[in-house]
Amino acid sequence: MNKNLLVYLNLVLIVLVGVLFYFHFTTKSTGENMNNIPSSSKSSNGFKIAYFEMDSIENSYEYLKDVKTELKGKEDEMTKQLSGLKNQYMNKVNKFQQEAQSFTQEKQGQMQQELMQEQNVIKNKEQAMGLELQDISFKKMQEVNKTIEEYLKDFNKNQGYAYILAHQPGTIYYKDTTFDITSSILKGLNELYKKKK
Repeated sequence: MNKNLLVYLNLVLIVLVGVLFYFHFTTKSTGENMNNIPSSSKSSNGFKIAYFEMDSIENSYEYLKDVKTELKGKEDEMTKQLSGLKNQYMNKVNKFQQEAQSFTQEKQGQMQQELMQEQNVIKNKEQAMGLELQDISFKKMQEVNKTIEEYLKDFNKNQGYAYILAHQPGTIYYKDTTFDITSSILKGLNELYKKKK
């Protein structure tokens, strides 16, 4: 009975392989026939792709420029605050070094302990500020990306593109500038931002 089962399974497999070969060669010949179709009818049945230059958006999109300015201001504010703490700390270190010889060994040890604690506080504050800035930057950039994405959805209602890609150096190796819609996108984004201001 096991022998009959094996024969039956082999027959089923042979039939399935035959069906697969049939579909494979039928699809291939259909694909070859499609290559003979004139390009004008191909594009009407196919899909359109456009792209925009991301570096142009980064340099000229007013909302993104304002976000970058805001983030730079936040970073400068944090840097200034940290510099103030570090300067206070260095003043204490310099004072300690000048007066250390007049202190007892116990007092020197106590002062060194306090300076180490203060150094750790500054280091922890610096890390916390770095994480905070990173978090703020991430959220702001997500907002910018969401704004661009929403605008592109609206922009594309009348355009009919299947894909709108953001070109950055090193991501696309060939592009036909006929499909560059950067100026339209940039103009629309900036107009939309002016209305929201």
